[in-house]
Amino acid sequence: MADQHVERVASVWYVELSGPDAVQVLRGVLDALPSQAGFRGAELLSSPAQPQLALIASRWAGEPPSLPVPDGAKHWVFTVLEARP
Repeated sequence: MADQHVERVASVWYVELSGPDAVQVLRGVLDALPSQAGFRGAELLSSPAQPQLALIASRWAGEPPSLPVPDGAKHWVFTVLEARP
């Protein structure tokens, strides 16, 4: 079996925004993340069940840097306790 390299993720930062322009606004935040130290990847998410809600889920090697969030956005940092490849 081939050895799979899995990058360690220590934190996950979620940013949530509601409104008709939420996806467009968070896309700008998402575009700025890859240049930050410790960034490991991110997704911009939406749900048909909540069409005006958008969410970024980003993964970090350590604590995410202190980054500005759009007005009205909620955000949380979670520590990864366990992970599976």
